[in-house]
Amino acid sequence: MKVLVVYDTVSPMKVTKSVAETIVGVLKEKGIDVDSFFVNDVDKATVKNYDSLIAGGPTMYFRASRGIMTFLNSLQKEFSGKSAAAFDTQLQSRFSGNATKGIESKLKNLGFNIIAPPLVTYVEGKTNEMQLKAGEVEKIKNWAEEIAKMLSK
Repeated sequence: MKVLVVYDTVSPMKVTKSVAETIVGVLKEKGIDVDSFFVNDVDKATVKNYDSLIAGGPTMYFRASRGIMTFLNSLQKEFSGKSAAAFDTQLQSRFSGNATKGIESKLKNLGFNIIAPPLVTYVEGKTNEMQLKAGEVEKIKNWAEEIAKMLSK
């Protein structure tokens, strides 16, 4: 099983990158072969060489960031039989929107089989001081462990 984690991150604190790194760390601990790339650094042609794609980005203006959606929109529908999951970072507010809905919808349209409910992680702080809220790292680790179980089946 070979997994690709692709993420966008926009804040100076790189909060979404830290979520992706936590996911990668757990998957590696579980013995899964995983690579991770910032959305602008991934070779789109190699995505089809992976068995599973975990894609995430911050919620920006009520939807997924432009970077992660541009990446997903650049892919061809050649992923039937492959698995995927989505994650995001967002403020905990009824006005913040949700990036995972758009990411997950696009993954389904590309032919991926969604293997887990999306991971929504909450951030707090001022624009240049964003950080994960208390308890979110544990939530990320638990989600990644569930992903690892699903991938090992």
